[in-house]
Amino acid sequence: MFTLAEVASLNDIQPTYRILKPWWDVFMDYLAVVMLMVAIFAGTMQLTKDQVVCLPVLQSTINSKAQPSTSGKADFTTVETTTGQGEEASMRTVSFGSAPTVTPDVPLSRATSPQYQPTESSQEVKKEQKDSSGRKTNLDFQQYVFINQMCYHLALPWYSKYFPYLVLIHTIILIVSSNFWFKYPKTCSKIEHFVSILGKCFESPWTTKALSETACEDSEENKQRLTGAQSLPKYVSTSSDEGSPSASTPMITKSGFKFSADKPMIEVPSVTILDKKDGEQAKALFEKVRKFRAHVEDSDLIYKLYVGQTIIKTFKFIFILCYTANFVNTISFEHICNPKVEHLIGYTQFECTHNMAYMLKKLLISYISLICVYGFICLYTLFWLFRIPLKEYSFEKVREESSFSDIPDVKNDFAFLLHMVDQYDQLYSKRFGVFLSEVSENKLREISLNHEWTFEKLRQHVSRNAQDKQELHLFMLSGVPDAVFDLTDLDVLKLELIPEAKIPAKISQMTNLQELHLCHCPAKVEQTAFSFLRDHLRCLYVKFTDVAEIPAWVYLLKNLRELYLIGNLNSENNKMIGLESLRELRHLKILHVKSNLTKIPPNITDVAPHLTKLVIHNDGTKLVVLNSLKKMMNVAELELQNCELERIPHAIFSLSNLQELDLKSNSIRTIEEIISFQHLKRLTCLKLWHNKIVNIPSSITHVKNLESLYLSNNKLESLPAAVFSLQKLRCLDVSYNSIAVIPVEISLLQNLQHFHITGNKVDLLPKQLFKCVKLRTLSLGQNCITSIPDKVGQLLQLTHLELKGNCLDRLPATLGQCQLLRKSGLVVEDHLFDTLPLEVKEVLNQDTSIPFANGI
Repeated sequence: MFTLAEVASLNDIQPTYRILKPWWDVFMDYLAVVMLMVAIFAGTMQLTKDQVVCLPVLQSTINSKAQPSTSGKADFTTVETTTGQGEEASMRTVSFGSAPTVTPDVPLSRATSPQYQPTESSQEVKKEQKDSSGRKTNLDFQQYVFINQMCYHLALPWYSKYFPYLVLIHTIILIVSSNFWFKYPKTCSKIEHFVSILGKCFESPWTTKALSETACEDSEENKQRLTGAQSLPKYVSTSSDEGSPSASTPMITKSGFKFSADKPMIEVPSVTILDKKDGEQAKALFEKVRKFRAHVEDSDLIYKLYVGQTIIKTFKFIFILCYTANFVNTISFEHICNPKVEHLIGYTQFECTHNMAYMLKKLLISYISLICVYGFICLYTLFWLFRIPLKEYSFEKVREESSFSDIPDVKNDFAFLLHMVDQYDQLYSKRFGVFLSEVSENKLREISLNHEWTFEKLRQHVSRNAQDKQELHLFMLSGVPDAVFDLTDLDVLKLELIPEAKIPAKISQMTNLQELHLCHCPAKVEQTAFSFLRDHLRCLYVKFTDVAEIPAWVYLLKNLRELYLIGNLNSENNKMIGLESLRELRHLKILHVKSNLTKIPPNITDVAPHLTKLVIHNDGTKLVVLNSLKKMMNVAELELQNCELERIPHAIFSLSNLQELDLKSNSIRTIEEIISFQHLKRLTCLKLWHNKIVNIPSSITHVKNLESLYLSNNKLESLPAAVFSLQKLRCLDVSYNSIAVIPVEISLLQNLQHFHITGNKVDLLPKQLFKCVKLRTLSLGQNCITSIPDKVGQLLQLTHLELKGNCLDRLPATLGQCQLLRKSGLVVEDHLFDTLPLEVKEVLNQDTSIPFANGI
């Protein structure tokens, strides 16, 4: 036998799921429990007390005296005469009309005697009834037990015997149908996740803080209400019985106040800062809610399953009601049984009584009543399910009552779950909506950020850069901490990967700020902050993925001197994406563009009159159209790097003020056009490094003002004498070529200070090289040099000598005559340094600070 607790456990669900059970589900659960109790009670009674008691219907060969008929004559009918064990078992059945009665037996001889009279027989019957104590059936105990059991199965209606079990089965089916959506694997995981998130959102300190700030929004009505709060009780009603409010009395009937009508309405939230743990938990909740919404909104399985199980319960109710009602009248106390076991018992008919009949009938009526109530609730549930679209949920009321106007509406299973929660307590969905708002999330990030990044912590991250400026670099934060703008002595501010960066008016305190870096950081600027940046910012770096990420206010910084744009300026179809007009950048001097340009943006011409330096670094995309360069008449420095140029662009020859040209990392093979540089009278620096140049044309002699020539990482095999006719040349870099010989004409370069020929095939150093007495840097590494002439000691200004990677076996002692050379400036193998005399090593090991400074 099972207990009630074991059966009731079928209806048990996790307590946390109760928020998803509306009142009708709870009511139906209680009804199911009552029906279970009915089934268990009926089953217990049936197993312990249910029985049938049967007695045989005795038959006689003599009919009793019949009742007078309508004609006044008695109709006597003799049915049958039977003989039991002896003459005493005989009896007669007498019918009056159609109603037979059983009379006591009389001796057979008297019953068959022709002189028998009815009056005499009646008198004898009465006499025998007075003398006897009961009718004898001549059945023993085992026969009675046998008949009782036979008639229990034959005479009783099947419903009387199986009623408790049917009720139990039906109730279990109803319970399973009610809670199937909590158990089905594809829905229970979502429900469990939803309930878990909902509970955490409800209990989160951030929810309380956000709603408290909403309730105390800085509006005029709230200010007036807070002013009079001291004279009001702690809990204020939202309705008023004092008539219409005056002009100075704020009305409290707005929906915004109804939002927290069950809470203290006039208390200003005391919690202003969340601790770090609560803040991190709240941020994790925002992410969980976002992912859960994306996962659940894609389907409506939970909704369909709930509708399906409700329809099943409704059909089950109709089915139970229809067939059960027919069996109410079949449950009776008396039953006639014809077991057909006359050969065992001696009787053909028995009259039986069922002792549980009245109890079962009352239980059945109670069960039908419960089922009717259950069914009406199912019908109401169906009405609720189809009355409104439950696959859509609007937070319109929450948006009206709070400052979070961006809370989105949801759909499908997410919407249905929120509708179910509303039937339990609408406060759950209101508090849950806080975690659907981006405004709320941004506010949380701001509070947590300011709590974590204090002024002292930011001060520890301030460093000095190569230009000896105070610099702060913030990387991958949720925003810009407020304390940043209290660092008033900061020179450089770098913001990287901060998508929600906002620059407030407090930036005007940073009077020393002149350089700002925005790396994948489309910062938003308040009007006051923009005014400050427009007047004080001098250098701006903007790194982006798409040109749309460049903030619009960048193009309005009229006092900006340097602008660095790093990002994609070409679309997939290779169509140019134009920058916005640069016309407002009236003081821009340096423009640096690192992108994938195919042509120079025409908007650059807006700053042509005052632009002095233009740098274009491509990612290997071929720069084809360069006509815009002709308008850059005032450009003094031009860099076109990694632009896949095959020749020197002719547009460059129109830049009469050009002083430095850098064509690094292109595909230039020939520089025959170099003769045209003679028109560029101010050109002093030419950088053609990292190309594919094979030879230097003799026409380079016409570029007489060249002071620096960079030809490293090319394919040169020799240096023509024309190079050494450039008398003003101070720096010559031909490293990493295939040059085998240094021409003796190098002595003509009397102003040469820096000579780099590292990574070539030189095996001999001409003595004429050491006549360039102004040499300060001499790079001879990674060649095939076997010895260093003693005349190296003539280079009195030499501060850097590179000899590493050659075939030397010793170093000349005359290195000690190079007064400015120190060991730190001598790049050579250690074993070669040990070959120097001790006094020379001592000279080279001297403190380099003072001599080196003098040399510089």
